[in-house]
Parts: sequence; C-alpha cells; structure tokens
Amino acid sequence: MSSPPVARTPRLPRLPGLAPASPSAPARAVRVPRLLLRATTTASAVLGLAQTVLAGSFLNGHYEALRAHELTAMALGGLLIAQLPVAALVRRGGGAGGARGPWWPLGATALLLAASGAQMGTGYERAVGVHVTLGVLLVSGLLFGLVGAWRRAPVPPATSEAEPLAESESESESGTGSGAGSGTGGTDDGGDGGSGRLPRPTAAGADAVEVAP
Repeated sequence: MSSPPVARTPRLPRLPGLAPASPSAPARAVRVPRLLLRATTTASAVLGLAQTVLAGSFLNGHYEALRAHELTAMALGGLLIAQLPVAALVRRGGGAGGARGPWWPLGATALLLAASGAQMGTGYERAVGVHVTLGVLLVSGLLFGLVGAWRRAPVPPATSEAEPLAESESESESGTGSGAGSGTGGTDDGGDGGSGRLPRPTAAGADAVEVAP
C-alpha cells in the first residue's frame, strides 16, 4: 500500500529588500538639515522681533538704538544667507522616507533675503514709509518660516517589507494547490484517489464474500 503523496512547499528565494538595515544613517541625513533649518529660522525670527523693538525705541526718542538697529539688520541678512544652503539641503532630501523635501524653505529664504536687502536700502535712504511697511512684511515672513520649520513632517503610509514575501507565498500556495489537484485527478482513475485506502467491494464481490466459508 503506497503512502499518500505529501505536497512540499517550494523554498522561496531570499529577497534583498528584507535584509535588516540600520536606519541611523538615512534618518540622520534627513534630520540634520531640518534641525539646522529650525535653528536658523528661530534665530532669524528673534532678530526680526528685536528689530521691531529697536525701531520703536528709536521712534520713541532713543537715538542710540539706531546703531543697534543697523547692526541687527546686518546680522539678519548674514543669517538668511547662511540659511540658503540649509534650505537647499532640506529640499534635496529632507522629506519623509528620504524623499525630496518641501520647496517652500528655499523659496521663502530667497524672498526674505531679497526683502532684507531692500529693507536696509530703504533705511539708508530714509524712506520711512516704505521702510516700515516692508519691515512689517519681513517680520511676518520670518514668523511664517519659523512656524513652518517647526511643524511636524508628514509621515508616509506604513509599508510592510514582508508584502513581497507574502505575495510570493500566495503564488507558491496557489501553484502547489493546482499541482496537487491535477495529481489527485489523475489517481481517481485507479480507484484509490491516492489516499492509500482499499477500494470498496462491488455488489458481486460482496456476495462472493458472504458465500465463502
């Protein structure tokens, strides 16, 4: 009596994407530019708010505040220049999952730098009306950059690394099932169906058994 055939599951090849990798280096490459952007936007917002205080102090009659107002404007312009490459790094690969980051830090930094230069020019030209209006817009833009830099980056939908393996297993199971079904269909003609059991006797065979002593 032959033993029933056992369906063997084929051995799946090892997928290269399932190898455990250390996420420290990619995560650090994404985290550092964003931290630098937060630092520069925070410092520039503080300098912008300090400019409003110094301008108000000058208009209130404290003329010595004008020199501090000028030096703070120069420091703000230099900080925005330093923020440009940081914003470029964020755009290059500062997104979630190592993707390209948002475009607004680079564009906003360029606009703020141009506005800072125009602000200094109108101040030296004593164009007070344009200087004050541009100063309000400049400080508003600096605060906008501060809030945007400190917002949490969007998290991409979680993707399981075992999905390719699950798909391969389902394909192998479907292939094994179809092969086993075809093998069973072939043994049905023999009568035992490959189950190892003896065939049931026919009616004539049963009568012969009963007559036999």
